[in-house]
Amino acid sequence: MSLMKSLLAGACLTLLPVAALADPALIFDLGGKFDKSFNEAAYNGAERWKAETGGTYKELEMQSEAQREQALRRLAQSGANPIVMTGFAFGEVLAKIAPDYPDTKFVIIDMVVEQPNVQSVVFTEEQGSYLAGVAAALASKSGTVGFIGGMDIPLIHKFECGYAQGFKATRPDGTLIINYTGTTPAAWNDPVKGSELLKAQVSQGADVVYAAAGGTGIGVLQAAADAGVLSIGVDSNQNHLHPGKVLTSMVKGVDNSVYEAFKAGTEVEPGVRVMDLASGGVSLAMDENNKPLISDEIAGAIDTAAKAIEAGEITVHDYMADNTCPVQ
Repeated sequence: MSLMKSLLAGACLTLLPVAALADPALIFDLGGKFDKSFNEAAYNGAERWKAETGGTYKELEMQSEAQREQALRRLAQSGANPIVMTGFAFGEVLAKIAPDYPDTKFVIIDMVVEQPNVQSVVFTEEQGSYLAGVAAALASKSGTVGFIGGMDIPLIHKFECGYAQGFKATRPDGTLIINYTGTTPAAWNDPVKGSELLKAQVSQGADVVYAAAGGTGIGVLQAAADAGVLSIGVDSNQNHLHPGKVLTSMVKGVDNSVYEAFKAGTEVEPGVRVMDLASGGVSLAMDENNKPLISDEIAGAIDTAAKAIEAGEITVHDYMADNTCPVQ
């Protein structure tokens, strides 16, 4: 299959393949499709659709912020339909161009864009992160745990706040250390900075650290394994990256969202689609890689908390609703 290289906004994008006009398309956010986290989950969903249907799709990896609008327009003009994009950062651009292509369906993950041809997929990250907080509280020997976020934005504070709520509900006297990698999109792809922040938190007593930082989190997980402390992965199941050293991963069903959008094709239903704990939109990864770390006590507490959240007995605060966190 040939590659078509297109020069957009002064940088090179790879768009593949050039095929039938009705092919769906997937645009990855900064960090690349093999970030072992958010983007890679989206890629896996597209590949699952491809394997099951034998279909083809176009894919595009962002190289800079400046490319967003031209990238979306180019795909829409090529006839790709639907066009799926990963990440909140596409929100403003999509709101601007969606009206120009009324016959094209767009799907944006992690942001709400109110247009008649857009499906917005959002996740209750706070619910999955609450369960991660419960697990961290029970796995920690020091009583001090950490959270390392990528870009300092409200979306990542959803992870942080849910984690803090679950941790404090389980261990009220515990200590939570919080750091963010940065305030620009570069924060998603700085594993060296992630490693430095992990070491700093360990020096303060943290022995379980949750990384919600995209590609930066890979550095956090590696540094945690090297330091002999536990980490918690995010978005994709990252347990296998350091078997026996990653306590669990807070998985978002990004792969399922992409798969289902591709499967629906031009029949994608516009509107907001909420992926919560009850629907399997978020979950904690349990497999052979972390089985030795999950005691019966931890497994039982996670199960109890999950059932309580699904039943509405525990309400996990959504930071996006008012940009506050009640437990910090």
